[in-house]
Amino acid sequence: MATSKEFKDFVVEELTKTLGDVTCRSMMGEYLLYFQGTLFGGIYDGRVLIKIVEENKKFGLAEEVPYKSAKPMFMIEDIENSDLTREIIFATLAGLSKKGKK
Repeated sequence: MATSKEFKDFVVEELTKTLGDVTCRSMMGEYLLYFQGTLFGGIYDGRVLIKIVEENKKFGLAEEVPYKSAKPMFMIEDIENSDLTREIIFATLAGLSKKGKK
């Protein structure tokens, strides 16, 4: 089931209010999420999923598979909890930046 445009717009609006420079790109009926040009997650089947890195494991998020044969990702269940969402995404971005420097 593809994510609705309405849900995508809601998520992008919430993330923009929380983080600032969030952009979204369509991909096969789903959406990729970027912060200041860095891909950190996506919206898949109405779920907000982020890449798994060591820095975001401390939040105890549920693992979900975005689509068949994909690597698991962590799901942010309460996107409207802006403080927690900000903390989770910034931890994810920190982990992604470390991965890129190896």
